[in-house]
Amino acid sequence: MARIDQTPFLLDILDLSHDGRGVARREGGKTARESGKTVFVAGALPGERVLVKQTGRSRSFDEAVTLDVERASPDRVEPRCPHFGTCGGCALQHLEESKQILAKQRVLLENFERIGHVTPESVLPALTDRQWGYRRKGRFSVRRVEKKDKTLVGFRERDPRFVADLQICHTVIPEIGERVEALSQLVDGMDARREIPQIEFIAGDDTIALVFRHLAPLSETDRERLVAFAQTHGFAIFLQPGGLDTVHALWPQAPSLAFRLAPWDVELTFRPLDFIQVNQGLNEKMIARALELLDAQAGERVLDLFCGLGNFTLPLARGSAHVVGVEGDAGLVARARENAVHNGLTNAEFHAADLAQPLAGQPWARQGFDRLLLDPPRSGADAVLKQLPLKGLKRIVYVSCHPGSLARDAGYLVNELGWKLRAAGVMDMFPHTAHVESIALFEP
Repeated sequence: MARIDQTPFLLDILDLSHDGRGVARREGGKTARESGKTVFVAGALPGERVLVKQTGRSRSFDEAVTLDVERASPDRVEPRCPHFGTCGGCALQHLEESKQILAKQRVLLENFERIGHVTPESVLPALTDRQWGYRRKGRFSVRRVEKKDKTLVGFRERDPRFVADLQICHTVIPEIGERVEALSQLVDGMDARREIPQIEFIAGDDTIALVFRHLAPLSETDRERLVAFAQTHGFAIFLQPGGLDTVHALWPQAPSLAFRLAPWDVELTFRPLDFIQVNQGLNEKMIARALELLDAQAGERVLDLFCGLGNFTLPLARGSAHVVGVEGDAGLVARARENAVHNGLTNAEFHAADLAQPLAGQPWARQGFDRLLLDPPRSGADAVLKQLPLKGLKRIVYVSCHPGSLARDAGYLVNELGWKLRAAGVMDMFPHTAHVESIALFEP
């Protein structure tokens, strides 16, 4: 393959892509194929004229990075983070915060139109919460770089082959984000600094846990270093020498991880690698909206698919409906059952099932339900929607972390089964990233 020409050139930015890059058309290229070709430009906003350098090439589009902004958008702001543009953790810090959520709303509506061929009857007001210091769960990559004579701890760079050299992260909760450099120094001082590929973090209301993945046994000195770090900074430390089942506490001996959903008087306990919603404030607003849209009445039966720890199930149960939660991860199901007992809820039951597989043998799938709540992974819920007996359901509320799969599934419900897409809207679970979280209401 021929080398990419690195000569800077000017582009007028026409649009914003789903991943937060500017979209332009390359005019006056050196070849006929280059002229009119789409270019995705990191760090550029619609309406801007920017000087760019090409970084990638494919048959249908090119990629570039902004070198200089000759004509700035009125929506452009100074990124808060010194690592923005290098670190791949954020894509939109240069876009004014109120405009970020509007861009995400446009992505959702365009996906509905382009993929699902549907249009919601109404657009829900966007849900937002704190913009900074919100992320309570994540994974840092770790790499010892001999040329720099240091150990890097951070998210991947935009070029995912590299780990960003972070000193601070403003989107992560301050207890973690302000200690990235301290984590780097901790690992760099360990005997096993070349044997630690990642550190996961997760925060409950009272305890913040760090999980150190290590590829070789730790020396006693390294274990003492980790304990000292935990005691100094107030962390719980877990070690992961192998698979998920090898995670165990180093210090303290039995740390307790939990968070409260105060509006429903519910407390969810969890383990350090469990899935929890990353943005605590937005999570409570999302639950409130989901319950409002679902509008379950006393005595009704609600099915909650992809239920995890019971994030929606237990608040629903608190409202006196009978709720059946189904989840593919057996460990999460066990914790959900424990959480039901912990909160004194006897009207919530949980079942383990792979919701992408045939469900004919699942007794819960043959039971009658009044309302359905879905919170699937990025791949969506098409497999389960095509198997469930949907007749008789009064409402479906679909919480989505990927607008493309939501749009596809909405197209199936509306265009093939005759449901109505009554309302849909976006929720800013991950401010400053291009991640689009959304919610949709369907009625027969």
